[in-house]
Amino acid sequence: MSSRLLVYIGNYTKGDDAAIYHGEIDTVSGALRILDKTLCEDCPSYLSLHPSGRYLYAVNEVDTFDGGGAVSAFSVDADSGKLNFLNIQPTGGSPCQNTVDVSGRYVLSANYVGGSVSMHPILNDGSLGEMSDFKQHEGSGVNADRQEAPHAHSINVDHENHFAYCADLGLDKIFIYELDLDGGKLKDYGTVSVTPGNGPRHFVFHPRRKFAYVINELSNTVTAFAYDAAAGTLKEIQEIPTIPSDYDQTTNTSDIHVTPNGRFLYGSNRGHDSIGVFTIGDDGRLSILDHQDVPATPRNFALDPTGTFLYSGGQDTDKIPVFRIDTNSGLLHATGDEAQAPSPVCLKMLTVD
Repeated sequence: MSSRLLVYIGNYTKGDDAAIYHGEIDTVSGALRILDKTLCEDCPSYLSLHPSGRYLYAVNEVDTFDGGGAVSAFSVDADSGKLNFLNIQPTGGSPCQNTVDVSGRYVLSANYVGGSVSMHPILNDGSLGEMSDFKQHEGSGVNADRQEAPHAHSINVDHENHFAYCADLGLDKIFIYELDLDGGKLKDYGTVSVTPGNGPRHFVFHPRRKFAYVINELSNTVTAFAYDAAAGTLKEIQEIPTIPSDYDQTTNTSDIHVTPNGRFLYGSNRGHDSIGVFTIGDDGRLSILDHQDVPATPRNFALDPTGTFLYSGGQDTDKIPVFRIDTNSGLLHATGDEAQAPSPVCLKMLTVD
């Protein structure tokens, strides 16, 4: 029996409408078909999947858990794709992104409101234990409106599962934590600064494990780093705009991904409502190739596991158009297929046999 490709869609639904949607992707045409939804706590925006594919974890961007948000745990029914609620744990702030470490033992969450990072152990049944560690960021940035306080915006774990990298939009820093998986702790390892006022948002590693990139929300740029996987260090090598030089309207970047073959990088722009297409040189530096128009407010987009298709979530249009990736040029071509789901702000894919 051939494998199936499921997709889970996070959003900003609330009340009786609060739900995580799921669908299935035709791996030949790329078409996405919505199958069902699972009711849940309000604002299940960003999602992460357990390495086993058996569990899913959703951040809840609310303020009802001791003044903050939470992370919800679900088991995954591989046959139907449906989710079964397991439990929910507060994160100590309002989270906007999370990740599961490579070993599948912990969920790490970035709290935008509160400017902190939380760490929860994953129990044997996939549910979450009480918080095992919490890191509070301190300070402010040069943008008085957006950087009045720390705003942890993403948390990523390296391939070797040694370090976690948190992009803090409010402080113009990437915090590096050493993972203590036996003790359930995040050990301070250092920080890397970007240009003041950049507002780093989402972070991604290059598959060759020699480079890393952060997309900067406030300056509409991408910062490229030389990455030493053994030492866990980052060294800036380039900063490049994500929008055309003559664009003078309000716009902010959002998401960033690298193709599995390591040749192309994509970054989304909200306001300009486009996805910037970049080529990646042998030295890790980027060159802008194109800007692909997409439905309004592309807060998140996703590539399928083969790097053949790109799916752009239109937060303000409830649309998810499908683009075929030209594997030679990196350019995007609309297939004409388009799924609909309410305020799609996160897409996560799961291959099931």
